[in-house]
Parts: sequence; C-alpha cells; structure tokens
Amino acid sequence: MADQDAQSPVGIDSPALPALRWAEPPEGPALVLLDQTRLPAEEAELVCTDVPALVRAIRTLAVRGAPLLGIAGAYGVALAAARGDDMASAAELLERARPTAVNLGYGVRRAERAYREAIGKGADPERAAAVALAEARMLHREDAEASGRMARHGLALLDELLPGGGGHRLLTHCNTGALVSGGEGTAFAVALAAHRGRRLRQLWVDETRPLLQGARLTAYEAARNGMPYSLLTDNAAGSLFAAGEVDAVLIGADRIAADGSVANKVGSYPLAVLAKYHHVPFIVVAPTTTVDLGTADGASIIVEQRPGAEVTELTSPRAGVAGEDAVGLPVAPVGTAAYNPAFDVTPPELITAIVTEEGAVSPVTGVGLAELCARSSQVTIS
Repeated sequence: MADQDAQSPVGIDSPALPALRWAEPPEGPALVLLDQTRLPAEEAELVCTDVPALVRAIRTLAVRGAPLLGIAGAYGVALAAARGDDMASAAELLERARPTAVNLGYGVRRAERAYREAIGKGADPERAAAVALAEARMLHREDAEASGRMARHGLALLDELLPGGGGHRLLTHCNTGALVSGGEGTAFAVALAAHRGRRLRQLWVDETRPLLQGARLTAYEAARNGMPYSLLTDNAAGSLFAAGEVDAVLIGADRIAADGSVANKVGSYPLAVLAKYHHVPFIVVAPTTTVDLGTADGASIIVEQRPGAEVTELTSPRAGVAGEDAVGLPVAPVGTAAYNPAFDVTPPELITAIVTEEGAVSPVTGVGLAELCARSSQVTIS
C-alpha cells in the first residue's frame, strides 16, 4: 500500500477526491482510496494492489462507513480475481476485516458469487474477473442512487415531523456523508438536502471520540458544502437538548437487526436516550443493504472492540508526510486499561424512524422493517 506521489493541502473550494476508485495503471489493477485518516489536514490517496493491503486500510479506518465498506469489499474481490489469487481466502480476509459492518460481507459475497457463477457457466478466470468487477461497479452505482433516494425520503420525513416552516436544527454523530458512500451519504445526505432546500438552520456535529470522525470528517464535508455547522464535544450534547436547541437527531447505521435494533458508532445510544427524554425525533438513515434479517436482535450483534491506545493516546498523522506512522500523545498513565467498543446498539423503542431508499419505517418494528425490505432486492440475509 503506497500513497500517491502528488499531495496538496485541502482547500474547501477545491474539487473533492472520490472516496474510492478503481484504477488500471500499466503495472496492474488497484483500488485507490482517499485516506480518511489524513483528513482534514490533507487529501492523500492509498493505492491498494492486493487484498492484504485493502484489509489493512479497512482495519486502520483509511476507508470506513458501512455502505462504502460494502463497495470496497466488492472491489476487493474483483482485485483478487484480477490477480489470480485464491478467491475463498481473499473473501474470508475481507469479510472478517471488521465484524460489525454488515455491508462489508454483503459486498464481498455479492462479487464472489458473480465470479463463481461466471466460472460455473464456463468463463475463463480473466472473463470471470471482469464479471466480478462489473458487479462491484453495479453495487457502487446502486449505492449512489440509494443515497439520493434516502435524502429525499429523509427530508420529507423531517418536514412532516417538524412542521412550521422554520429551519431545522439537526444533530449528527460520526460521519455519514460522501466519505462513507457511493453517493452523498446517508444521514448527512438528508441534512445536505435540507441545506439545499434552505431548510437547515444549524447542523450540530458531535466530535465523535475517540477517533474524531465528526470533527475531522463531518466538519470537513459540512464546510465543503457551505452548511451552517458547529462542532461540540460528545458530552456537550445533553446541554443542547436541555436548551431546546435540537429539533432532530440524524445518524447512520453499521448493522440493523431484524427487530429494528441499530448498531452505530459508539455514542449513538446515549443520544437516543437524550432524544427520548426531550421528545426529539431520533432518526436512523441507512440503505437496505445495512439490514441483516439473519441477526434476530440487538443482543445478537457482534460489537467490534478497538485497541485501547485509541482512548489512552491522542493520535494524529504527521502533517505532510503521508504513509508514516501516526504520532501518539499519551493522555493517560502508561499501562492504563481502556474500554473501546467501536459501536453501541440502540433498541427500536428509542428510534423514531428508520429511513432507507425504499421509504421510512415508523414506528420501528420487526414486521414493519421486514415489509419495507421485501420491496428491495438488496436485503442482506446471513
């Protein structure tokens, strides 16, 4: 895995690099990622020429976000096929890179299935690899289309829940924009649609400890789009609710269980509790590919545990030197144990609605979710 040679400081008015793209240089195919660990200081790309490199990028969060992980997983299978690697081993490595995000496994299985079906019909490995790549590209397009539909459904729901014509004051957690999607995102895409429709008064951005995806990435995207936004520490959200400054909460999801329980970036559950107490709508926005009807309930969701150093150290890349190891500044005594789940699980009774590209479910029930998903051919069943 190597960085691109040319790098430049990020400018808010400069065109954004794609979060992910397929490339075919003379030396062979590669998956090129916008390294999200470098943002917002600089836009630098990582060139993944094999599956182990892509797995490292996924685990280090250079590429992240449930929908984009699904796309990356599919392209990873296509990369392995183009290289002539062992497909079963490559698929297993990719699918296990992050256990909670259901989209990753979905994308991997979808591209692998397309490859194996082509082989079964008599295609040679080169032709089958092209079929896997076409499937990955199709998933990429579908996710972009789903993003636009979620934005429309989400904005319509906001207008229904928040009548009166005033500007919406929305609180969001983690990052759910173009950096996690083939399109403009999930929850962030709804806020962006409100902004473009002149119905966004304020976007409140949780910093999202310990890796600051809100501060580094959501603020980056909000600034690029000229949105009115303010950053807050995660533990300041309660004071906003108490002051009546939040009209609705918008978050994404990494896995939605069959009963409507939602796994999302850790810190989402406390926001749901606050929203319930203060009678504020709590809305989850995610594509149907994030629904896992094979996971019965929230207790069945495997929650990824991340390294304790992410909590006991403040880590940032060396500015301008992409590819070098990050520098950690200790904030706790050496040897301090840390509890660092990547996600928490919000039960359906705390969720006002789940918005997908097929529409919204409200109230959130297993039956309602299953009926909505029946309208989609993209539902994940483990």
